[in-house]
Amino acid sequence: MALVATTYEIKVLDLMDVDVQRAFLVLARQLGTVVRAKTWSYLILGGEDPILVDTGASDPEIMARLGMTGHVEEWQGLDAQLALHGLVRDDVRWIMHTHHHIDHAGQDDRFPKATVITNRRELEFSASGIMGAQYPPEYVKHHIDRLHTPGELRLLDLELSGPDEVLPGIVCESAGAHTEGSMNILVPTAEGVACLCGDIVYDLQNAVIDPYHVGLDREPQTTGNHGMRKREEKAAIKKALASCTFFLTGHDYPARIEHGRVVARLVKGGVPGPEVPVEHRLTSETHQPGHGEHEWQPPSAANEMVAVPGATGRVP
Repeated sequence: MALVATTYEIKVLDLMDVDVQRAFLVLARQLGTVVRAKTWSYLILGGEDPILVDTGASDPEIMARLGMTGHVEEWQGLDAQLALHGLVRDDVRWIMHTHHHIDHAGQDDRFPKATVITNRRELEFSASGIMGAQYPPEYVKHHIDRLHTPGELRLLDLELSGPDEVLPGIVCESAGAHTEGSMNILVPTAEGVACLCGDIVYDLQNAVIDPYHVGLDREPQTTGNHGMRKREEKAAIKKALASCTFFLTGHDYPARIEHGRVVARLVKGGVPGPEVPVEHRLTSETHQPGHGEHEWQPPSAANEMVAVPGATGRVP
């Protein structure tokens, strides 16, 4: 009897909104202006146990360490978002981390029954001091405690091992960008592979679809917050786009990809799920550089990803 491959469904969990510099999201774009951006976690369902990808910030106030302002409404946050799917924290068996930044790994201590799966190089990098306050010491200390508690941590060596199937059908690979230990998580769904790629891209519209200040064809723009060289950052985005049908970042709405080109955005909190078509500009067709003029908004979210009047912030 032929084995049936496991396919999964991915739920977008809306954890927090953050007021952040546009130039942080896309390199040098509209310097000095501030925008309100989303912060997601992802819930993977369909296997034996629920899997959580990233746990968000410990609390919205911690974002002030980076000169940012976090906002959490009563319907946001991990507990409220898990409850939408009939789950509580103790139901989560596995936590996987794209990376350990301040807005991605702050609530692991609230999941004592879960095993954390992460890249060893990310744990090392988080303790190196290279990206400063983006790795809060309390997060680092918690992961070190897990390191010395049997069964609470699984470390991958993706730079040396290559892609690693960590759960049935779910493959982790080195992202090669944003931080030295960031990883992509490749998840098979009924409509194709989803690539959960963390923060190699923050703003898909202005980094990939209409990349700000870029004249090369199919050339993405980098974020304003990265720990690798520009060429590595660009190559990582291209690799992720080439690897998947669905492209999921930590701070923007998921996208459907065809032949490396963004053709639609997913807007209802599920992957697969309802889609809105979009036009991906190619300079080989327009003979114009990317303009990077607009924030993309889903039809039902006119107040999201909009400029924040009078807001202040800095790029750390």
